[in-house]
Amino acid sequence: MTPLKYLQAYPQTLQDQVRQMIAQDRLGAYLQQRYPDRHAVQSDKALYAYVLALKQAHLRNAPNLDKVLFDNRLDLTHRALGLHTAVSRVQGGKLKAKKEIRIASLFKEAAPQFLRMIVVHELAHLKESDHNKAFYQLCEYMQPGYHQLEFDLRVYLTYRDLPGVAITAP
Repeated sequence: MTPLKYLQAYPQTLQDQVRQMIAQDRLGAYLQQRYPDRHAVQSDKALYAYVLALKQAHLRNAPNLDKVLFDNRLDLTHRALGLHTAVSRVQGGKLKAKKEIRIASLFKEAAPQFLRMIVVHELAHLKESDHNKAFYQLCEYMQPGYHQLEFDLRVYLTYRDLPGVAITAP
């Protein structure tokens, strides 16, 4: 039985369904039918505007973001699809913290729902640092159906890792 590294925390029945779709060569068609579109957010400037609009709509009282960008160094080998950081620096007698969000570059070719899901995830960390119940409630508030999107993103990542699969931008 092939291990599905992105789906290990899910029930065996779901993993078996994904394995069956892989064996029948139907996983790509499933994802294409469910997520046919690609988003237009291709630059760091456009990503910053996209993230700020989501933040303004759902988290007005959260700290301001100083930097938002696509990061080529973030990938699945680092087990990170996005990062939120607070870089602290001493300026004069004060400590200033700059908030940053970095999104893995693989999301440039992803469906708009997947980009939104990862951005929502990173924005939720502005309010909740841990992956606890309050964190996931906030994610679900900002993106209804968040848990299904997270699962489907993991299926997409599984598909990307299959031998002979080349993901290209439309």
